[in-house]
Amino acid sequence: MPLPLWSRPAAAPIATLLLAHGAGAPMDSPFMTKIAAALAERGVAVARFEFSYMAMRRTDGKRRPAPKAETLIGEYQTALQSLLKEAEGPLLIGGKSMGGRIAAMLGGGSSLPGRVKGICCLGYPFHPTGRPDAPWRLQPLEEAKRPVLVLQGDRDAFGSRSELETVTLPSSVSLRYLEDGNHDFAPRGKSPATLDGNLAEAADHIFAFAAQHAG
Repeated sequence: MPLPLWSRPAAAPIATLLLAHGAGAPMDSPFMTKIAAALAERGVAVARFEFSYMAMRRTDGKRRPAPKAETLIGEYQTALQSLLKEAEGPLLIGGKSMGGRIAAMLGGGSSLPGRVKGICCLGYPFHPTGRPDAPWRLQPLEEAKRPVLVLQGDRDAFGSRSELETVTLPSSVSLRYLEDGNHDFAPRGKSPATLDGNLAEAADHIFAFAAQHAG
Protein backbone atom coordinates (compact mmCIF):
# COMPACT_ATOMS: atom_id res chain seq x y z
CA MET A 1 0.00 0.00 0.00
CA PRO A 2 1.54 3.36 -1.03
CA LEU A 3 2.51 5.84 1.66
CA PRO A 4 -0.25 8.45 1.84
CA LEU A 5 1.43 11.82 2.39
CA TRP A 6 4.60 13.13 0.76
CA SER A 7 6.56 16.38 0.96
CA ARG A 8 9.18 16.41 -1.78
CA PRO A 9 11.91 18.92 -2.64
CA ALA A 10 12.10 20.41 -6.11
CA ALA A 11 15.33 18.55 -6.91
CA ALA A 12 16.49 15.04 -6.05
CA PRO A 13 16.51 14.66 -2.25
CA ILE A 14 19.65 14.12 -0.20
CA ALA A 15 17.64 11.50 1.73
CA THR A 16 14.05 10.47 2.45
CA LEU A 17 12.70 10.55 6.01
CA LEU A 18 9.87 8.23 7.03
CA LEU A 19 8.07 10.26 9.69
CA ALA A 20 5.54 8.82 12.14
CA HIS A 21 3.15 10.90 14.23
CA GLY A 22 2.92 11.12 18.01
CA ALA A 23 0.38 9.40 20.22
CA GLY A 24 -2.36 12.02 20.07
CA ALA A 25 -2.09 13.92 16.79
CA PRO A 26 -2.37 12.70 13.17
CA MET A 27 0.16 12.77 10.35
CA ASP A 28 -1.24 16.08 9.05
CA SER A 29 -1.13 17.96 12.36
CA PRO A 30 0.33 21.49 12.18
CA PHE A 31 3.63 20.30 13.66
CA MET A 32 4.01 17.44 11.20
CA THR A 33 3.01 19.60 8.25
CA LYS A 34 5.40 22.43 9.12
CA ILE A 35 8.43 20.25 9.79
CA ALA A 36 7.83 18.26 6.59
CA ALA A 37 7.60 21.46 4.55
CA ALA A 38 10.76 22.87 6.16
CA LEU A 39 12.66 19.67 5.39
CA ALA A 40 11.48 19.59 1.78
CA GLU A 41 12.75 23.17 1.39
CA ARG A 42 16.17 21.96 2.54
CA GLY A 43 16.32 18.97 0.22
CA VAL A 44 15.02 16.16 2.44
CA ALA A 45 11.93 14.31 1.20
CA VAL A 46 9.42 13.34 3.90
CA ALA A 47 6.92 10.49 3.75
CA ARG A 48 4.25 10.50 6.46
CA PHE A 49 1.91 7.70 7.47
CA GLU A 50 -0.53 6.84 10.25
CA PHE A 51 -0.76 3.91 12.57
CA SER A 52 -4.06 2.06 12.22
CA TYR A 53 -5.56 3.33 15.49
CA MET A 54 -5.13 6.91 14.30
CA ALA A 55 -6.29 6.20 10.75
CA MET A 56 -9.53 4.75 12.16
CA ARG A 57 -10.37 8.16 13.58
CA ARG A 58 -10.82 9.40 10.03
CA THR A 59 -13.37 6.65 9.43
CA ASP A 60 -15.53 6.86 12.54
CA GLY A 61 -14.38 10.02 14.35
CA LYS A 62 -13.74 8.21 17.62
CA ARG A 63 -10.64 9.15 19.59
CA ARG A 64 -8.68 6.10 20.64
CA PRO A 65 -5.75 5.92 23.02
CA ALA A 66 -2.49 4.87 21.47
CA PRO A 67 -1.61 1.18 21.94
CA LYS A 68 1.62 0.29 23.67
CA ALA A 69 4.52 1.44 21.55
CA GLU A 70 6.04 -2.01 21.13
CA THR A 71 2.82 -3.28 19.51
CA LEU A 72 3.20 -0.72 16.70
CA ILE A 73 6.69 -1.72 15.55
CA GLY A 74 5.23 -4.08 12.93
CA GLU A 75 3.12 -1.28 11.43
CA TYR A 76 6.17 0.96 11.22
CA GLN A 77 8.09 -1.86 9.54
CA THR A 78 5.31 -2.25 6.98
CA ALA A 79 5.50 1.47 6.20
CA LEU A 80 9.26 1.15 5.81
CA GLN A 81 8.83 -1.70 3.33
CA SER A 82 6.54 0.55 1.30
CA LEU A 83 9.13 3.32 1.40
CA LEU A 84 11.84 1.00 0.13
CA LYS A 85 9.72 0.47 -2.99
CA GLU A 86 8.65 4.10 -3.45
CA ALA A 87 11.91 5.98 -2.83
CA GLU A 88 15.43 5.67 -4.14
CA GLY A 89 18.61 6.51 -2.29
CA PRO A 90 19.39 6.71 1.43
CA LEU A 91 16.62 6.64 4.01
CA LEU A 92 16.07 7.92 7.54
CA ILE A 93 13.40 6.72 9.94
CA GLY A 94 11.91 8.79 12.73
CA GLY A 95 8.91 10.42 14.22
CA LYS A 96 7.32 12.83 16.63
CA SER A 97 7.39 11.69 20.28
CA MET A 98 5.93 8.16 20.31
CA GLY A 99 6.63 7.83 16.58
CA GLY A 100 10.30 8.52 17.18
CA ARG A 101 10.41 6.03 20.03
CA ILE A 102 8.96 3.33 17.78
CA ALA A 103 11.46 4.19 15.04
CA ALA A 104 14.26 3.81 17.58
CA MET A 105 12.84 0.44 18.65
CA LEU A 106 12.81 -0.68 15.03
CA GLY A 107 16.34 0.65 14.70
CA GLY A 108 17.52 -1.87 17.27
CA GLY A 109 16.36 -4.86 15.26
CA SER A 110 18.62 -7.15 13.28
CA SER A 111 16.68 -6.89 10.03
CA LEU A 112 16.99 -3.13 9.44
CA PRO A 113 17.67 -2.52 5.73
CA GLY A 114 21.09 -1.15 4.86
CA ARG A 115 19.55 1.85 3.11
CA VAL A 116 18.39 3.17 6.50
CA LYS A 117 21.23 5.43 7.58
CA GLY A 118 19.89 7.05 10.74
CA ILE A 119 17.04 7.71 13.15
CA CYS A 120 15.46 11.11 13.93
CA CYS A 121 13.45 11.57 17.12
CA LEU A 122 11.51 14.82 17.40
CA GLY A 123 10.64 15.33 21.06
CA TYR A 124 11.68 11.96 22.46
CA PRO A 125 9.45 10.75 25.34
CA PHE A 126 12.25 9.94 27.79
CA HIS A 127 9.72 9.45 30.59
CA PRO A 128 5.95 9.85 31.06
CA THR A 129 4.96 13.49 30.93
CA GLY A 130 5.99 15.36 34.05
CA ARG A 131 7.18 12.16 35.77
CA PRO A 132 10.97 12.03 35.76
CA ASP A 133 10.77 9.62 38.71
CA ALA A 134 9.22 6.94 36.44
CA PRO A 135 11.44 4.45 34.54
CA TRP A 136 13.18 6.17 31.65
CA ARG A 137 12.83 4.88 28.08
CA LEU A 138 16.51 4.81 27.24
CA GLN A 139 16.76 1.26 25.92
CA PRO A 140 15.70 2.02 22.32
CA LEU A 141 18.35 4.73 22.08
CA GLU A 142 21.00 2.55 23.68
CA GLU A 143 20.30 -0.43 21.41
CA ALA A 144 19.80 1.41 18.10
CA LYS A 145 22.08 0.08 15.36
CA ARG A 146 22.16 3.39 13.49
CA PRO A 147 23.14 6.93 14.52
CA VAL A 148 20.33 8.74 16.32
CA LEU A 149 19.45 12.44 16.33
CA VAL A 150 17.24 13.60 19.21
CA LEU A 151 15.70 17.07 18.96
CA GLN A 152 14.33 18.20 22.31
CA GLY A 153 12.69 21.35 23.60
CA ASP A 154 14.44 22.88 26.62
CA ARG A 155 11.21 22.59 28.63
CA ASP A 156 9.90 19.28 27.26
CA ALA A 157 7.73 17.68 29.95
CA PHE A 158 8.81 14.26 28.62
CA GLY A 159 12.47 15.07 29.29
CA SER A 160 13.72 18.60 29.84
CA ARG A 161 17.23 19.90 29.31
CA SER A 162 17.88 20.12 33.05
CA GLU A 163 16.77 16.49 33.50
CA LEU A 164 18.78 15.22 30.54
CA GLU A 165 21.97 16.86 31.74
CA THR A 166 22.07 14.16 34.43
CA VAL A 167 21.82 11.31 31.88
CA THR A 168 24.60 9.70 29.85
CA LEU A 169 23.58 8.71 26.33
CA PRO A 170 25.61 6.57 23.91
CA SER A 171 28.07 8.38 21.65
CA SER A 172 25.90 7.34 18.70
CA VAL A 173 23.10 9.61 19.97
CA SER A 174 23.29 13.32 19.14
CA LEU A 175 21.10 15.52 21.34
CA ARG A 176 20.12 19.00 20.18
CA TYR A 177 17.94 21.44 22.13
CA LEU A 178 15.38 23.94 20.85
CA GLU A 179 15.42 27.18 22.83
CA ASP A 180 12.71 27.38 25.52
CA GLY A 181 10.72 24.79 23.54
CA ASN A 182 7.99 22.56 24.91
CA HIS A 183 7.19 19.08 23.57
CA ASP A 184 6.13 20.68 20.27
CA PHE A 185 9.20 22.99 20.26
CA ALA A 186 7.01 26.03 21.04
CA PRO A 187 8.62 28.66 23.33
CA ARG A 188 6.82 30.85 25.82
CA GLY A 189 5.58 34.24 24.70
CA LYS A 190 8.20 36.09 26.72
CA SER A 191 11.01 34.11 25.10
CA PRO A 192 13.13 35.65 22.34
CA ALA A 193 12.78 32.35 20.49
CA THR A 194 9.83 31.63 18.18
CA LEU A 195 8.09 28.45 17.12
CA ASP A 196 8.90 29.04 13.46
CA GLY A 197 12.52 29.68 14.37
CA ASN A 198 12.73 26.49 16.42
CA LEU A 199 11.15 24.43 13.64
CA ALA A 200 13.61 25.91 11.15
CA GLU A 201 16.49 25.06 13.48
CA ALA A 202 15.15 21.53 13.88
CA ALA A 203 14.99 21.15 10.11
CA ASP A 204 18.57 22.45 9.83
CA HIS A 205 19.74 19.82 12.34
CA ILE A 206 17.98 17.03 10.44
CA PHE A 207 19.45 18.18 7.13
CA ALA A 208 22.94 18.25 8.63
CA PHE A 209 22.38 14.80 10.12
CA ALA A 210 21.25 13.50 6.72
CA ALA A 211 24.24 15.07 4.99
CA GLN A 212 26.61 13.48 7.51
CA HIS A 213 25.20 9.98 7.48
CA ALA A 214 23.35 9.64 4.17
CA GLY A 215 25.29 11.94 1.88
